[in-house]
Amino acid sequence: MRQMEFKMERTGLLEVGDVLPVTEYALSNSYYYVLGRSYAMSANYTTLERLKTVNGKTEAKVIDVKETPKGFYVTAEFEDS
Repeated sequence: MRQMEFKMERTGLLEVGDVLPVTEYALSNSYYYVLGRSYAMSANYTTLERLKTVNGKTEAKVIDVKETPKGFYVTAEFEDS
């Protein structure tokens, strides 16, 4: 299992236990991920840090939603092979 943190702009969009699709986007030399229907976005990851998919499909389970002085953050868990 692998965990990643996503930045969410407003609360109430996700709950702990939700299972959501994850979409990968490529930049010139890194990748970032969007959780669900643009509910939250990850930081940029290098090629070596990139998620691996299971059977061509990536889903994440929300395990924590928290509010910090910098905003709302979602921790999601993946089955990363």
